[in-house]
Amino acid sequence: MSANELRILLLIVGAFVLLAIYYFGRPQRQGGDGSRRREPWLGEEGEEEALIGDESGMVEVDLEAIEPAPREPQPGERVQQDYDRILTLYLVAREGEKIRGPELVVAAEKAGLVFGDRCIYHRLIDGRPEASPLFSVANLNEPGHFELSAMERLETPGLCFFMTLPGPMAALDALDSMLPAAQRMAELLDAQLLDEEQNALGRQRILSLRDEMRQYDRQHRDWPASTR
Repeated sequence: MSANELRILLLIVGAFVLLAIYYFGRPQRQGGDGSRRREPWLGEEGEEEALIGDESGMVEVDLEAIEPAPREPQPGERVQQDYDRILTLYLVAREGEKIRGPELVVAAEKAGLVFGDRCIYHRLIDGRPEASPLFSVANLNEPGHFELSAMERLETPGLCFFMTLPGPMAALDALDSMLPAAQRMAELLDAQLLDEEQNALGRQRILSLRDEMRQYDRQHRDWPASTR
C-alpha cells in the first residue's frame, strides 16, 4: 500500500470512527407506538421482519413487539452520551505488511485491552468495569470490528485508537493510559504509530497532545486536575 493510498484509507476510517461514535452516544428509545429499539454497533445490519409459514400461508411477525431478554452489560459499553472531542491515533502496518489476527490478540492482551462492546477492544478503569472505557481500538478494515471466531484469518492494514471526551476520568490521565498501550502494541506488532493527521507520532507531538489534554481538563473542572 502506497503512502497516498494509506492516507486516503485513514481519512475514510477517521470519518467512519466519527460516525461510529455518533451511534455509540445515541440514547436508545424504549417502547411506545412507532418506536424502535436498536442496538447500533460497528458493522450494524438492517433490521428485517420475519415471515413464518403455516397452513394458511405466510404470516408476518412483528419482531418489535417481542420484549428483548435482559442481557449482561458488555465490557467497554459507553454510558456517556455527549462528546465534544474525539482523539484518534492510528497504528498501521509497515509498507507491504499486514497486522495478523493471532499477533493482534496477543499484543492486545499484553497492552491491557479487553474485547467487549461493539466487538472491539477497550481499556477499562481498574476496579470500575461498569464505567465507560478510557479508550477503544477498532479495525481499519470495514466495518471496523473484529470477529473473534475469524481472528486466525484476520489481516488488517492497521488499527484505530480513539478516546472520547469528556470521559470517565481526566483527559490527561486517559491520554497517558492510551499512549503507552499504543506504543506497546506498535512495538509488539512492528507497526507505525501515527497521530490524527496521519503523521508519525513523535516526541514533540506527544508533548503537544499532553498540553491540549491539560488545557481541556482546566476547562472541564468536573474532574480533579491531573498530577502529571
